[in-house]
Amino acid sequence: MRVSIASAALLGLAFRAAAIDPIVTKGSKFFNSKTGEQFFIKGVAYQPDIESTSQVRDPLADKAICTRDLPFLKDMGVNAIRVYQTEPFGNHDDCMKMLSDAGIYVLLDLSTPTETINRETPTYDVDLYGYYKQKIDTFGEYDNILGFFAGNEVTNAVNNTDASAFVKAVIRDTRSYIKEKGLSIPVGYAANDDADIRWQLQTYFDCGSTDEQAEFLAINLYEWCGDDATFETSGYADVVKNATGWDIPYILGEYGCNAIRPRTFTEIASIYGSDMTDVFSGGFVYEYVEEANGYGLVEVSGSKATKTEDYANFKTALAAVKPSGVKMSSYSPSGKQQTCPKVGSDYHWVASSTLPPTPSNATCECMMKSLSCTSKLTAMPTSASDLKSFGQNVGQIFGTVCASIDCGDVSTDASKGEYGKYSGCNALQRVSWVVNAWYENERMVDGSCDFDGFATTAKPSLSDDSSCSSQKDSSSSSSGSSSHTSGSNSDDSEDDSSSGASRAGVVSAAAAAIIAAALF
Repeated sequence: MRVSIASAALLGLAFRAAAIDPIVTKGSKFFNSKTGEQFFIKGVAYQPDIESTSQVRDPLADKAICTRDLPFLKDMGVNAIRVYQTEPFGNHDDCMKMLSDAGIYVLLDLSTPTETINRETPTYDVDLYGYYKQKIDTFGEYDNILGFFAGNEVTNAVNNTDASAFVKAVIRDTRSYIKEKGLSIPVGYAANDDADIRWQLQTYFDCGSTDEQAEFLAINLYEWCGDDATFETSGYADVVKNATGWDIPYILGEYGCNAIRPRTFTEIASIYGSDMTDVFSGGFVYEYVEEANGYGLVEVSGSKATKTEDYANFKTALAAVKPSGVKMSSYSPSGKQQTCPKVGSDYHWVASSTLPPTPSNATCECMMKSLSCTSKLTAMPTSASDLKSFGQNVGQIFGTVCASIDCGDVSTDASKGEYGKYSGCNALQRVSWVVNAWYENERMVDGSCDFDGFATTAKPSLSDDSSCSSQKDSSSSSSGSSSHTSGSNSDDSEDDSSSGASRAGVVSAAAAAIIAAALF
């Protein structure tokens, strides 16, 4: 039986005095740790900044936005919000305290469009892991953090199931890091509802070592469309059947079909009624703000917000339900851990249960000290044009060198569970390994460490890299290197954006995709 507390240790600061009861998980359910009552998420997906911007949109760092929106959140009766894009660099105290005082919990996606596992060419490196740790450092201290999503619809089709191995490695490592910090915040995953891979996805994230499992699962579900839909005809009944008897909580990460507007949200009666409450713990309606996709409950313009027709219908439907659960003291979990899905194209699943290793700065820095030829760059370029040029150059280098030299040390094959000992290093470190491999293969002749001015010779401080793979980061190490190269957006619910100047050295999704595609 697993129990985890979705709140941080109090730090004695006045603005973080507990204003909200911690939520815990026990078996397949959430509970209020003080009252023992079962907790059902009555949530809304919240990403209110719809302006075009080159920066990751972090609404929880903007007091004015939170002040504008909090009355609406309270009025509609939600007890939780899901926020897709945040950064660890701003000050979130005001917004998080306002939400906590209002009894509203926050479920955060660790990823952003530029800081994520790229589903097409997945990699998991020191910079991405460092970024996730920074976000945990920033938000783990707040008492109303309900949990973190390690990924959202990263695997969304039969042809990219290998990406799930990298996401599961993120779950393993962030769970470990949270534990090291003395926190007990659960880490989960949000999946799309693809009939071809639905079962494989669900079982994959609840199989294997306990330390690698998701601590809760979410399904983004849009099948209940219009007043004529029912629990059975919508497919909701099948989803509940698939999740019955599991050992971890299930929620709806997103719901709310908009094929017919205004939406009447008739599914809410099932979500919070006897149809689903034995298995599901509520969910998040999609979404708070009106965008071009037409799902909004509220239209925003600057400091003003206006209710849409959907708003009143959602509020009415939510107010009408009173989910009935069990008391934590009388609940004895009986759910079972799942068996990992079979691997092979015949099974619509290729992600091995063997996961990528934890990225290690110490390993990568050690490797760099052994090289005689490296990239001239010590940090990633920041302008869009320079990033594009860099990505193309590096892609060509990878393609040329790895066509004739074994690049296994910096490559991955999740279908076989094979990961090179430097595959968790960032792009600059990996390309330095590649140019050095070529240089050594050419017996270090003049001109073989140039690559049209991209590389330069170096004097190694280590005679070889034999000790590097055993190097591990200390538990106090929380940040990655200066650049990140994980790839393009895997979150279909939010638009692509760039984190811009707030984090020097972030690689654009386009450049990272070029690099990863050439290498893997």
